[in-house]
Amino acid sequence: MEIAELHPWDVTPATARRLQAQLSRRVRLVDAVALDQITSVAGVDNAYVETPGGTTAHAVAVRLRFPDLAVIETSAAAVPIAFPYVPGLLSFREAPAILAALRGLAAAPDVVLFDGQGYAHPRRLGLASHLGLVLDRPTIGCAKSRLVGRYDEPGPAFGDHTPLIDRGEVVGAAVRTRPGHAPLFVSPGHRLSVATAVAIVLACCRDQQFLPEPTRLAHALATAQARRHRRAPPAP
Repeated sequence: MEIAELHPWDVTPATARRLQAQLSRRVRLVDAVALDQITSVAGVDNAYVETPGGTTAHAVAVRLRFPDLAVIETSAAAVPIAFPYVPGLLSFREAPAILAALRGLAAAPDVVLFDGQGYAHPRRLGLASHLGLVLDRPTIGCAKSRLVGRYDEPGPAFGDHTPLIDRGEVVGAAVRTRPGHAPLFVSPGHRLSVATAVAIVLACCRDQQFLPEPTRLAHALATAQARRHRRAPPAP
């Protein structure tokens, strides 16, 4: 999968905020693909390993056939982390390893799902929106917790959802992916509307799991990869 670099990732937090303000103007929440045109989707996630020498991000990208969600291929990457943890600047910490994993895919998916925010971000450039611009592909943020905005609790049934509103703008939706569980916060990243992002996420849910299958699998594989490296003996 070919990926363009829009800017360096090794920047200061102040520069990162300026880049977010500039890049957010390029985000488009207009559908570039319809649900019935999608043939494959991907999920990505990171897990971290702390060592005396620093932190390494272990990222996994999983590409699945759509709509049956059979796994087509997986790709993993490990990249040392240089950027500190700063609320609102997660993409600068997570992107290098995620992009390295995505580069390992033999073919580009139609849509990429991220374990993080998309447009529902203080500067409208969460992980999914930022990397949507880098990938120039439709992307979706699937977050376990709310970063910005307010919402009414969605109904109890699978698929019930309510708008997530921040400063008078609909930036995503609170979506009931598992009855009896807190909602998943879905926001379009780039080249998708809120409605289509929600429809894709719901089509990717299986067996009453809280997370859609692409990000659930990516999370499980990234966690397993990081666990193996934590247990690995040090090099002689």
